[in-house]
Amino acid sequence: MKVLAVDTSSLVAAAAVMDDGKLLGEYIINHKKTHSQTLMPMIKGLIGALELKASDIDIFAASSGPGSFTGLRIGITTIKAMAYAAGKPVVSVPTLDALAYNIPMTDSLVCPIMDARNNQVYTAVYAWEKNSQVKITEYMGIPVQDLVQLIKGKNQDVIFVGDAVEIHKEFLKSELGEKCEFAPGHLLLQKASSVAQLAFARVKEGLVESCFDMVPFYLRKSQAEREYEKKRHAEGSF
Repeated sequence: MKVLAVDTSSLVAAAAVMDDGKLLGEYIINHKKTHSQTLMPMIKGLIGALELKASDIDIFAASSGPGSFTGLRIGITTIKAMAYAAGKPVVSVPTLDALAYNIPMTDSLVCPIMDARNNQVYTAVYAWEKNSQVKITEYMGIPVQDLVQLIKGKNQDVIFVGDAVEIHKEFLKSELGEKCEFAPGHLLLQKASSVAQLAFARVKEGLVESCFDMVPFYLRKSQAEREYEKKRHAEGSF
């Protein structure tokens, strides 16, 4: 079973093809947020290099969020269109699950952190149990200070992964000391191969969708929506 997966939830644009858990190819570009220009050429180049056609793909998968509102829409719309044209099902993979899956089996907790601006992060905490990764908190959009208190309460070593590491690394080190580590550069950011691998697991659980049902997962409203609601409150519309 061949899976084509993409991740466009951040500055990174990534696409991968796996066949029954074997990685056939992966393209990753971390250079400006131009997913609308780079994603389809990347997919076409990857499929072409593998001598495949879109109709050869059995499952189309995408990271579903949280993340960039525009980026998520581009990736999900692309996957939905390809799946519709090929008459194949889709799989949504939460972005934080895929980021956490970058980190191989470890006794430490794994904590993906994505920049949510204003000193906040999108996050969740994971642990490896019996060769599988388990989410032990809810998905959250919280101040990084609150995350530190949550981690301290777990009293375990933790590995951080995600684009917010570079922003909050010194603070996390100062607060958690030797209890925290950080993913190396090649595992730090989104990887479509992690999305693809988790897509296989979700297929086995029957978590496939029609392309019409695939939608982005947001932990909070967009800035434009928040500003609109704030304006309406100020005008006494509520």
